[in-house]
Amino acid sequence: MSKQHWITIFEVGGSVLAMVYALLIASNTGNELLGFSLLLVSALLFAAWGYIDRRWAFFALQFFYAASAIIGLVRWA
Repeated sequence: MSKQHWITIFEVGGSVLAMVYALLIASNTGNELLGFSLLLVSALLFAAWGYIDRRWAFFALQFFYAASAIIGLVRWA
């Protein structure tokens, strides 16, 4: 697969998971562990996209989101 194909997969996958994460957390339905797990996967997908596309500020930002997800997982576990 081409570089552009991987970028599209990581971009769309990360975006969809981030939207589901936001809805789960905002809904306050007891799905926090799932939501923060999705945030972590989303951050990893976005980090891969940033790395492949050499978007270093965006890549670095994903470490903040991953850390937020890990904190959420620890606090809600």
